[in-house]
Amino acid sequence: MLKQRVITAVVLAPLLLALIFLASTPVFAALLALIFLLVLWEWTRMAGARGHPFRALLLAGYGVLFALCWPLVQTRWWWTPVLAGLIWWLLAPWWLMRIEFAASRTRNHVILKLLAGMLIVVPAWCAVVVLHGDRLTPASPHGKWWVLCFALIVVAADIGAYSAGSRWGRHKLAPKISPGKTREGVYGALVCSGAVGLVCGAALHVPAWHLPAMVVLALVTVLFSIEGDLFESLIKRHAGVKDSGALFPGHGGLFDRMDSLVAALPVFVLGKVVLGL
Repeated sequence: MLKQRVITAVVLAPLLLALIFLASTPVFAALLALIFLLVLWEWTRMAGARGHPFRALLLAGYGVLFALCWPLVQTRWWWTPVLAGLIWWLLAPWWLMRIEFAASRTRNHVILKLLAGMLIVVPAWCAVVVLHGDRLTPASPHGKWWVLCFALIVVAADIGAYSAGSRWGRHKLAPKISPGKTREGVYGALVCSGAVGLVCGAALHVPAWHLPAMVVLALVTVLFSIEGDLFESLIKRHAGVKDSGALFPGHGGLFDRMDSLVAALPVFVLGKVVLGL
């Protein structure tokens, strides 16, 4: 399994770099919207939506939301959908602590989960498009590098969690949701992401007095990424599936790879603004 994960990551890394650095922001936004629609396709199945025609209709609705958000993220009000995403993740722990909430596939529960998918994915798309397009710091055009910095922080957290958890993991983080995750894995994620955040901050010429803030942003970002991972695990338990899909060998589906990213993007982008980075 580890070998499959490494091979898949090696294949995907150049594609991700090409998407970030070779595409203009409109092209980046359009291609990422297509990827996120595939993520939402997997989400509709886990949420309990039945029938391909109905799920396709839902996907069209999500696509309209992306189209409506595109002009918004070009304005000074770009933060409104991103803030909506952050508020969702601040409220999501209530759901995580009540793991049986909305577990059955009733109509109301399906609708609730479909709305949750919207609040998870659409604000994340808005956040990364704003970051890529230098809307945050137009006088210092390093948006593409900041997108890479964000990705490296989350990837470092994943590696740190896997390494520390597999070697020292003893205490379960949320055994009823995701038995494989441990507190020791969280510590490893925080150490690795903090170190990468510091290095990225220096590489992006963040002033020395702001580097501690950069480390704090990396740590908070990772805490939200862990929450996103746990929330997807909860929804998969409700759906009775191991993975969101089978697109990537050793990785599962697209949502299995994106759950941490979509949860962390709103806090990373808004935190960057608040901390003046």
